[in-house]
Amino acid sequence: MNAQNNTAAQTKTIARTDLSVLPIAFAVLGGLMLLFASGYAQASVLHDAAHDQRHAMAFPCH
Repeated sequence: MNAQNNTAAQTKTIARTDLSVLPIAFAVLGGLMLLFASGYAQASVLHDAAHDQRHAMAFPCH
């Protein structure tokens, strides 16, 4: 056998992260940010925002 016929197989290992955790992490982070921000808002501002959102979704609230 000559050296030209011998080939060595090389494998590459690619680092892979589990991306299914990212949406959950962003949802939790967003929820915590909303909770933190709502602590500084006045109650009337939160009520008006929720009221306007219900009207925007065509959901009767009266």
